[in-house]
Amino acid sequence: MNLVEWLKRVMVSTGAAWVMWLMIGLSVGSVAIILERAWFFNSMKDDLGRLSRDLQNALANSLDAAKKRMAQSPSAEAAVVSAGLAVAHMGPDAAEEAMAGATSLQRMKLEKRLAFLATLGNNAPFIGLFGTVIGVVMAFDQLEVAAKEAASSAQQMAPDEVMGAIGEALVATAVGIGVAIPAVAANNLFQRIVKATLANTDALSRLVMVHLRGSEALSMAGGAPGAVEPEAPPAEPVEKLKTKKKSSTSSKRADDEPSKTTDRGED
Repeated sequence: MNLVEWLKRVMVSTGAAWVMWLMIGLSVGSVAIILERAWFFNSMKDDLGRLSRDLQNALANSLDAAKKRMAQSPSAEAAVVSAGLAVAHMGPDAAEEAMAGATSLQRMKLEKRLAFLATLGNNAPFIGLFGTVIGVVMAFDQLEVAAKEAASSAQQMAPDEVMGAIGEALVATAVGIGVAIPAVAANNLFQRIVKATLANTDALSRLVMVHLRGSEALSMAGGAPGAVEPEAPPAEPVEKLKTKKKSSTSSKRADDEPSKTTDRGED
């Protein structure tokens, strides 16, 4: 028996039923993930417009007020902002790095198990097609057996088993498509929610960074906007004046000494 005949015997003996059971199991897992992700995203839902306004008002008062307001929100955006506010006393750069790290962690939480939905949506039709191929192989095998029996006994070929195998093949294709469509639709929806959440996180993080950098600039400028400290008079011209005075005094003394020497010589 060659390899083709052996594979054919394996497919005919196993049938396409196991493929459909596999698809049903994957479908149950897909539905469970869809429900879990829907509950997760719904539990993190918040009014981002009101959260942004409250954050601006809280930052205008104090960092502690902003921390309390962010702690009241269950959203991923608030978790990222809270990470930055926790290290705001270390400077804007530290807050920015903390929020970047928190954003990466929140991205991992948001995208959890979505790879399974994407993989299932892309490959479920191929698994169903594999069951279809097995069903077609079974149909042709039964046609071959029926043809041999009809030739030996001069009886009419029985099409029932052949049509049943073809029907089983089509059912496998339908199951594969039926499993793929909900997985693809749910994955697209959840990916859109993830992108929107990360965009809102970036917007709130920029609000915090604007406040921290502005506060740092004000503290360096003396606490008042536009305040400029007067420049101290340079010390170098004063030293030069003293040097000039000393040089003029020494020159006068040098001029007086020759005159005194001349007077003494005349005497």
